[in-house]
Amino acid sequence: MQLFKRAQVFIALLALGLVTATAGAQAPATEVPPTLQPPATSAAPPPADAMPGPTDRLTASDLEAWLDGFMPYALEQTDVAGSVVVVVKDGQVLLQKGYGFSDLAKRTPVDPERTLFRPGSVSKLFTWTAVMQLVEQGKLNLDEDVNKYIDFKIPAFDGKPVTLRNIMTHTSGMEEVIRGLIANDEKEILPLATTLKHWVPEREYAPGSTPAYSNYATALAGYIVERTSGKSFDDYIEQNIFLPLGMQHSTFRQPIQPNLKAMTSKGYETASDGKEKPYEYINLAPAGSLASPGSEMGRFMIAHLNNGAFGDRRILRDETAREMHGTGQASVGPLNKMMLGFYETTANGHRAIAHGGDTQWFHSDLQLFLDDGIGIYVSTNSSGKEGSARLIRDGLVTGFVNRYLPGPARTDGGVDAATAKAHAQMIAGSYISSRRAASNFMSLVYMMGQTKVVANDDGTISVPMLGTYSGAAKKWREVSPFLWQDTSSGDRLAADIVDGHVTRFSAEPLAAIMVFQRASWWQSPAVFMSLLFGSLAVLLLTVLAWPVSALVRRHYGVRYPLSGQDARAHRWIRLASLGVLLSVGGMVAMIFTMMSDLAMMSPSKDGLVIAVRAITTILLPIGAAIALWNAWSVLRSGRSWWARLWAIVLAVACLALLWIGIACHLVGFSANY
Repeated sequence: MQLFKRAQVFIALLALGLVTATAGAQAPATEVPPTLQPPATSAAPPPADAMPGPTDRLTASDLEAWLDGFMPYALEQTDVAGSVVVVVKDGQVLLQKGYGFSDLAKRTPVDPERTLFRPGSVSKLFTWTAVMQLVEQGKLNLDEDVNKYIDFKIPAFDGKPVTLRNIMTHTSGMEEVIRGLIANDEKEILPLATTLKHWVPEREYAPGSTPAYSNYATALAGYIVERTSGKSFDDYIEQNIFLPLGMQHSTFRQPIQPNLKAMTSKGYETASDGKEKPYEYINLAPAGSLASPGSEMGRFMIAHLNNGAFGDRRILRDETAREMHGTGQASVGPLNKMMLGFYETTANGHRAIAHGGDTQWFHSDLQLFLDDGIGIYVSTNSSGKEGSARLIRDGLVTGFVNRYLPGPARTDGGVDAATAKAHAQMIAGSYISSRRAASNFMSLVYMMGQTKVVANDDGTISVPMLGTYSGAAKKWREVSPFLWQDTSSGDRLAADIVDGHVTRFSAEPLAAIMVFQRASWWQSPAVFMSLLFGSLAVLLLTVLAWPVSALVRRHYGVRYPLSGQDARAHRWIRLASLGVLLSVGGMVAMIFTMMSDLAMMSPSKDGLVIAVRAITTILLPIGAAIALWNAWSVLRSGRSWWARLWAIVLAVACLALLWIGIACHLVGFSANY
């Protein structure tokens, strides 16, 4: 069960933003810890008579009083060291304030002007802004084959090339890239071109067809900015975004400038632990290497809320910003869309776009309410108790929206009870995230961490992964055919139907960046997990029986009863069982160690990865061949029915593990993942 939970954690964090471990699904009968769920995008329903439009309550004094009541308690309850909150309104900073500490050892308080936080994938908004600057200059075309702008090849999928529009809407169809995503040592940071060219991830979907969030594709866009502008990505961002916005203390550079590193908040697992974590280096830098103080993130929000203008300066033309904010890529049904770089997060009837971000230790969210001229940014510097930093980020945004941006609850009519129950049964089952590793050994994690949809007796459905703040599963009630709404919030869930069958679904707030696809019969937990762990159990029992039987014979003075080919087969199958058990167990142990410690995903560990995979590649087919030979030998001998049955079981187990090794790409000799 612990393996299941760890797989959930790994996949769920991917769903949030930059971090790998920490990417969306869950194992059967297991809930995703609430901290690992994505930022709230639809607030709880307000009073029915509330109307859209910002309330007069949103003043600096009221906001500060509310935050001062919320934040200190939230930090203490979640065991988070520090946080920064910035709210802008009508082109001005309404309030910016730090809470807790940026350095626990020195008891340094968070300063919104001078303390740099690591907003993770919120960094992508700067990359997308840079792309749109070059688009409006006529240097880039969102609908051209990206190969026009780079010096290596991104293969077409069924003849369809990847475009910048696909990349900005996370529909490039690329599988997840995990290797070297986050490092603790600046020596492990490679040039962006080197990282991108090392391995081009497999294309799993036709471009434009399937939301599947991609750090690699975002970094590719950053590389296109470099090549098109003739400047390094860092130089371009500094000269064309930071400088006009007066963001003097913000940087994408790695290693970070010494004076800025000294201003950067430390990262922590929990405040009570208090152990400072290493600075996180991002190889796919345009996807998440930003360090910035809250005050300067406020300037970036103001510029986008003003359609590119900041005072008398501009980072985008008005029409370009409107295109960026309003051009949507549909996901499933009527769910919130992916805009050009932002994901839609409309709440309480207020049009909103946003982006969240997570590293291992920092967790952030940026929300822009376009028609209201309001933006909110929050970032924390700790994972918190059991990953509960999410409670601060999501609880703050939800509370803010309900307090200051109320609106009417959705009033969909619903469906009759019989239809609701029938549709609940249709969608029930296991699903695999579209955002996943598919062609490499990390696919095992996604197989072990599937998303389950449960049909409840009352006609509602539950998705344990999509839980409430308390971790309890939400209940989704069908409000129109194949469109469900959470009974305690405005979040919606929708399904695609093909030939009378549910093929995929998604739910807010994930819909813009990923969908969940129906698992094949052999991928279902009942089949896959039974084969994997049942086969390992069979081999383990065989290996354990080896010394036990020897000790029993020795104790009672009984001679080894077999001879000739029977003896040889008996000894070889035990050796084969041990070899297969150790090789598969070694692969599983390595994968889950990587999920616990991202430093294990460093390129410096490639030798270990290749060695473990090579051993598995050699031993799995040899073990299966020996198991088949043993079964043939035992069935032809005069041994007991129990020995014959166990020989067949062993052969099935070894063949099953060989098949899993091939299906999940455990066999092979590369370190690309």
